[in-house]
Amino acid sequence: MKNLFVIFLMLNIFALEAQRNDMSCRLGFSYEFSNNKNWGKDKPVIMKVYPNSPAELAGIRQNDIIEKIDEWNVSEISADDVDSLLTASESNEIALTVRNFADSAKVVYITKECYSNSALSESQLATAFAMYSVESTHDRLFICPFTTNTTEDAIDFSKFKTFDFTTVEDSSITKIEIAVNNVLKSELTKKGLQLNAAHPDILIHTYYAYNKNPNFRQKGKETEASLPVFRYDITRDKIIRFPFYNSSVPESESEYILQLGIRFIDQRYVPGRILWECEANELMSAPFAVDEYAAIHIPLMCMQFPYVKYSRNVQFILMKKAFNFTGIRYSIYRLNEVASIEPGSPAAIAGIRPHDIIDRIENKRMDHTTEEFTEAYHQFITNTLKYRDEKTRFTDASGFPSCMYWDKLNYAKISKVFGNDKYMTAFAYLYAFESYINPTRSSTCTFYVRRGKEKIEITIRPVFYSEKTIELN
Repeated sequence: MKNLFVIFLMLNIFALEAQRNDMSCRLGFSYEFSNNKNWGKDKPVIMKVYPNSPAELAGIRQNDIIEKIDEWNVSEISADDVDSLLTASESNEIALTVRNFADSAKVVYITKECYSNSALSESQLATAFAMYSVESTHDRLFICPFTTNTTEDAIDFSKFKTFDFTTVEDSSITKIEIAVNNVLKSELTKKGLQLNAAHPDILIHTYYAYNKNPNFRQKGKETEASLPVFRYDITRDKIIRFPFYNSSVPESESEYILQLGIRFIDQRYVPGRILWECEANELMSAPFAVDEYAAIHIPLMCMQFPYVKYSRNVQFILMKKAFNFTGIRYSIYRLNEVASIEPGSPAAIAGIRPHDIIDRIENKRMDHTTEEFTEAYHQFITNTLKYRDEKTRFTDASGFPSCMYWDKLNYAKISKVFGNDKYMTAFAYLYAFESYINPTRSSTCTFYVRRGKEKIEITIRPVFYSEKTIELN
């Protein structure tokens, strides 16, 4: 379980932050030096772009290869120099020259976002108090049985610009083939490749099989008791349970088998050479349509093209966060003090100012220490487990095993718990759009503020903030 002390001090929650005395400046992406002979060898490759960050706003994308930082060519400097240049504090703006499928030398200007090291954002608080609303904020790990291989040749995949699909003569499977190809077309176009039937650099061959398992005998006790498989379904935008078995189940105990494979074949330099291939093999307890499987899983399979991280059993993390944003940043030394206000935010418009002291949010007191908030939060988690739905239990990406959604039949009781003063739930306003916290579903929040000797009641209408990312673990 996350400790609030750690989270309150973890002000570099976004990768690549430059320290400026009492200030932190974020670019909003993470990277690693590539050992991949086919993509950005020995150069920094963007691994993640954080939502609503300066990097995302500037147009940086996952798998971009960094070629230059300002005027410095990354091939001519050390890894330490790269890090120093990215976190340099001399300028508010940095110019990155990046390479990808669409551009060989695209220059992107990123304006750094800076804020005080002693200020705690609502995004950080939403993570710190995630157990108030697991439905809204959680990180979840899931694994897919993909096997991914690339050519042994040291060919730069960024040299390939166009693609097309192999033809299918059997009209009886055209519907599935079209569905599979449509998903692939969408994913590859997002990466900057272009469909070109006349002169494709890459020819894509797909194959699939779905059958009853001819070797099925019977399920053993361990298979019967195996944990259910949950994954993110992009078509429904939620985590769902699939009729799949995990990799520990013997094939002979699976009633059904589904296979889906993708091959990217060179048509430009060495015709017929397999550049990249990915195959999924699922053991299943019930039927599952191939086209539905493809719509959900091909986007996940394509996350390893062109940069392969796992050869087998690919690990993904779904990171979901939704909360009420007012624009207040709280002091890490005194949580009821306003450290700063984001310009143009709902709090700024309502009249909240830096150094205001917040006595109460709604009817919940704020004059508690970090230690008191932490202890009350831990008690809240322990004492409310009985109100959660056991059927939704999962282990989050940090290893906490008791993440569960609230039981819908207990919403009224849960709301009363949030109103109990001993749990110090003032920061529950972050999730007040949920009925188990705010049964009236009011869209405003009242802050009771002291400004010197003056006491002010200020009503804020928060903005709903939501982000969701899936990345390789």
